[in-house]
Amino acid sequence: DALQTLAFECISRAINISASTRLTLLEQLIEASGHRGMVMGQAIDLASVGQQVDLDHLQKMHRFKTGALIKAAVLMGARATEQVSPEQLASLSRYADAIGLAFQVQDDILDVIADTQTLGKTQGADQARGKPTYVSLLGLQSAQAKAQALHQEALAALEGFDARADALRQLSAYIIGRSH
Repeated sequence: DALQTLAFECISRAINISASTRLTLLEQLIEASGHRGMVMGQAIDLASVGQQVDLDHLQKMHRFKTGALIKAAVLMGARATEQVSPEQLASLSRYADAIGLAFQVQDDILDVIADTQTLGKTQGADQARGKPTYVSLLGLQSAQAKAQALHQEALAALEGFDARADALRQLSAYIIGRSH
């Protein structure tokens, strides 16, 4: 909670960007972290425990839950430059949607294949609690293929960007290759 309010404080006090850009960034973070973002995703997650859900429901939940804040981070970084075009924002939005879901798919995979010490939580905790996951819906191999497909989708969204977007490309690869 303290880190979240610190983010609002940092944005509101940033002196190197215009007041209108600060307002835009605050609005983006408010939407991503509030009832139309992470909070909504968490509510959907809690209501889904022990329920049979489909892939569309799971993706919607994670677009809100983890995806909204990841997307906000990407778009806020771009908007803070005050030099991003609408087309670039659209591409970055597609990129962020892909890595936001990829992060969760990989998290679900790790819940199955990583050991408890590496994972930092009990292996299989999601399954034990009856949480719907990409692995429970798709199976392990299909979930791994889904993570790869999302990585490729993220890279494709960045095709119009030069080498300055390499850090974003590397982030996508890291997300699906991480072990914890």
